[in-house]
Amino acid sequence: MRILLVEDDVRLSQSLVEIFQKNHYGVDSVFTGADGLKYASGGIYDALILDISASGNDSISILKSLRDGKIQVPVLMLSSKDDAKSIVNGLDSGADDYIVKPFNNEVLLARVRAITRRKGAIKENSITFGDLTLDKNNCELQKVGGSALKLSLKELQIIELLFENPHQVIKKENIIEKIWGEDSNAEYNNVEVYISFIRKKMEDLQVKTRIRTARGIGYSLEDDL
Repeated sequence: MRILLVEDDVRLSQSLVEIFQKNHYGVDSVFTGADGLKYASGGIYDALILDISASGNDSISILKSLRDGKIQVPVLMLSSKDDAKSIVNGLDSGADDYIVKPFNNEVLLARVRAITRRKGAIKENSITFGDLTLDKNNCELQKVGGSALKLSLKELQIIELLFENPHQVIKKENIIEKIWGEDSNAEYNNVEVYISFIRKKMEDLQVKTRIRTARGIGYSLEDDL
């Protein structure tokens, strides 16, 4: 599980990173709203911890931008504001949960587990984009109304990442971190090989949906219908 922490209090950020790492979470920390939005838009995180006061009190705008961009990563907002108006504003802007500082570390971890469980519970077993369906239960790519082909585990994980973030360029390094893990020896070539395998299967299915290359950056799933 990988978490993105957006917290402009450096000391608190370091403390939270230690807590998450001690509990076996992968965590990236940034200190500005702009970096938070940039990192979260990559689509590789399982949860976002967002301090409502981060970077000039723009956390609400960050959250709205993510939701407007169809980034559905679960978000837990941190805040020193405990009034009803602030809490309602955070939740109505797209946060999945809201916790007031100071907080108990065990409660924080329980809240993170809760929002990621809800994400897992609502994930659909099949996703359709354009004329292509990903059937996760059967590990298959299917042409809508047509035939299907089996996927390997890595192929499934990569294409699922693209399906969950259509029209968005997923960077190669983000794919490696999400699929292989940040401590792996996987290189860009590993990603390129699996993308070529997936493309071949899409060609065999004769679909119009495409994996588009952003040269030197990464890949996006596009609907060419």
